[in-house]
Amino acid sequence: MATVIDLPTEDGRLERYRLRGAAAYPPPERPFTSRVLYAAAHVVADPSAARGPGEPAALDWDATLRYRHHLWRYGFGVAEAMDTAQRGMGLDHPASRELIRRACAEARSAGGRIACGAGTDQLPDENPRLTLDDIGAAYEEQVAHVEACGGRVIVMASRQLAAVARGAEDYAAVYGRVLRQVSAPVILHWLGPMFDPALAGYWGASGFSAAAATLLGIIAEHPGKVDGVKISLLDAEKEIELRRRLPAGVLMYSGDDFAFPRLIKGDAHGHSDGLLGIFDAIAPAAAAAMAALEAGRPERYDAILAPAERLSRHVFAEPTFDYKVGIVLLAYLNGHQDHVRMLGGMEDRRSPAHLGTVFRLADRAGLLRDPEDAAARMARVLADRGVA
Repeated sequence: MATVIDLPTEDGRLERYRLRGAAAYPPPERPFTSRVLYAAAHVVADPSAARGPGEPAALDWDATLRYRHHLWRYGFGVAEAMDTAQRGMGLDHPASRELIRRACAEARSAGGRIACGAGTDQLPDENPRLTLDDIGAAYEEQVAHVEACGGRVIVMASRQLAAVARGAEDYAAVYGRVLRQVSAPVILHWLGPMFDPALAGYWGASGFSAAAATLLGIIAEHPGKVDGVKISLLDAEKEIELRRRLPAGVLMYSGDDFAFPRLIKGDAHGHSDGLLGIFDAIAPAAAAAMAALEAGRPERYDAILAPAERLSRHVFAEPTFDYKVGIVLLAYLNGHQDHVRMLGGMEDRRSPAHLGTVFRLADRAGLLRDPEDAAARMARVLADRGVA
């Protein structure tokens, strides 16, 4: 008998939903060879710790690190201490450093690929005395930590730089300082204001073309220092435009959680690789799709990822920075953690109706590995929200 559950709708009703059942998505038999794919991984909060604003981040380390092994098992690299891990939105600098240290050690034990965010979040967000030299030094400190731990560096966008920089030349100066001292090629992350409003006007320009020109100039001035660019603007055409302008050998890591199947599949002119938060939640389906694409079955790739893309578009619906609530819910529904509590109490930032739609779309994408257990877990989430 099919499992059923009553789920809330946007108009305030409860609707009986009959689950379709899980798809069979075993881990891939061999590594991906045609694309480099990273999953930006979430963290599991310690449910017994205080989680109010300003409280230090406390993690359930066992569950957090166990989830990295799940992603490696499905063939993904782990992008650590990024936006998906609530970096700057609950995950503070001391916890980020410890997360990077522990995750890199786990990567060595598992033979997994790992890249880690290096930013400037040890500095205050608002300090009128902050200088470009302070920001450059903060980047250098974090880059050195990631390299010492054995991870590839992802140079994260900096709120502090966005606040202090007066133009493109200031970005070029700070990024040049960072790139001159790295020991291996890095990934540059362009995170759009839909993910973090403090990053509006990044690269010293309000328009895409001028901002892209600054980024491309920085890459050109430091040959061999940039492995790739992760662009998170949720605009497929802008990603394609920038991808076609990158120097040979510099990868485009798609950060477009709305159009990633098309971008990674590519066209006659090339394809994107991937570094995506949604891969955290859809790793089994995404791995099966990549196996199909590499086996010369693009129609199977499309069929698997079409419902996953619909799920992703809902998870990342505005306000986009609250997408992490859906990511954590899906990990809970699939038994990877015992609760949905998040750093800073962020779990309450999506409505019961929104979460109900996450559940429906995950089921339709074959991403609830034990439908009966997932339904029981979802019922508990809804009961905690006063929906019964």
